[in-house]
Amino acid sequence: MAMLQRQTTGLRPLTTAHLAQTMTLLSLTTEELQQEIDSELASNPALEMVEERRCPTCHRLLTDPGKCPVCSLPANLNSEEPVVFLSPREEFISRKDYIDNTMDDEPFAPEVEELPAYVLKQIAPDLDPNQRALAAYLLTHLDEDGLLTTTLIEVSRYTHVPISEVEKVKRLIQLADPVGVGSSTPQEALLIQLEVLKETHDSVPAAAERCIREGMDQLSHHQYPELAHKFEVPVKQITLAAQFISENLYPFPARAHWGDIRQPAHEETQVYHQPDILINYLNDDPSKPLIVEIIMPISGTLQVNPMFKQAIKEASPETKLDLKGDLEKASLFVKCLQQRNHTMERLLMRVVSMQREFILHGEKYLKPVTRAQISREMEVHESTISRAVANKAVQLPNRRIVPLSEFFDRSLNVRSVLKEIIEAEGKPYSDSDLVELLSEKGFDVARRTVAKYRAIEGILPAHLRKAMAKGK
Repeated sequence: MAMLQRQTTGLRPLTTAHLAQTMTLLSLTTEELQQEIDSELASNPALEMVEERRCPTCHRLLTDPGKCPVCSLPANLNSEEPVVFLSPREEFISRKDYIDNTMDDEPFAPEVEELPAYVLKQIAPDLDPNQRALAAYLLTHLDEDGLLTTTLIEVSRYTHVPISEVEKVKRLIQLADPVGVGSSTPQEALLIQLEVLKETHDSVPAAAERCIREGMDQLSHHQYPELAHKFEVPVKQITLAAQFISENLYPFPARAHWGDIRQPAHEETQVYHQPDILINYLNDDPSKPLIVEIIMPISGTLQVNPMFKQAIKEASPETKLDLKGDLEKASLFVKCLQQRNHTMERLLMRVVSMQREFILHGEKYLKPVTRAQISREMEVHESTISRAVANKAVQLPNRRIVPLSEFFDRSLNVRSVLKEIIEAEGKPYSDSDLVELLSEKGFDVARRTVAKYRAIEGILPAHLRKAMAKGK
């Protein structure tokens, strides 16, 4: 609420209705805001649109299309502080009269790939034609953890294939990403993963395999002294083995990061057809202040109809109450819209200032910034920032359109460097190698985090990258 009260000194505490409507408007995209304004104009006679092209920031009449020639100029050409203003850019506002009805009905967002299809696609080149049906049968009998729900004997009987052939296909599946998928038990999955890690990892603890084979129960209950006594080794060896297993292996392969499954693409993937915010260079010069336009869906002036108050005075007692309600709603809507715009201006001034290097030079230069951090600096609630950021799209100077939320993606710079390292690798680096290489570049991340980021970027594990390189 502090955010709304700071705009004008001495302003009385805002009503709940004012706060609620401001928050609603803040969460809308430019297109949604246009629909909301059109709806209010259609339903409330006290609200009117004065058809004139006027700057929403300084309220000057604009004779030419495009941005305001006054608000778009910086006060100091040598300052790196961005110029942020509202802009009535009609060319970015869609109108229902111009909708292209020839568009395909295909969805814009990609479908999330299921685990069986993801694995089958990897192993298909290594399968004989008569093995493909067997592989498909095995993959359709995985549970949500990626473990096999049937026995090899049952598969052999059902498919009339020798059990030795079933074992071969199962082995191919287990070595695909996520490693260990298709195993019959968590223990088997761990052993497969350990086997693969030994090929690319030089420091696998000697006791790790024995702990998995003979001490799973004690291991899961952290009974390290008992395991040490059982194996006749120091407790420290068991502790190191347990730590290695915990940090590097997954007993339930499907819960690891693979493909797009562990990224909620079906919830977060969004295609942006038009931006809500434009960021450009001043005079195409990156050394000058950045110009930030917050696109407004109206070019006229939205206001309370000045004739409406006179109409209330002349109205009968029966209708006066309803007319007063319309007047209050119209006044509230105009104030809330102004407050929404003020908050967006403050937010973008701060975020663009902080992320100038990211805007100029790309993902590697993104600074780790959180919504909570910005909310503290602006003295508003974190939910206010979340609403302001939600579903908004930004057009960068290179014409690329990205979600505003990307400015708060704390892992984007690390993932960008990770991709560069892997693209330049000769022999495929293991995730442990990547941890060390990232550390040399100033990024301290855990091995599991590297595996997560690698999966987000669609990069296969080292052993599969190695296999693909051999196949070329």
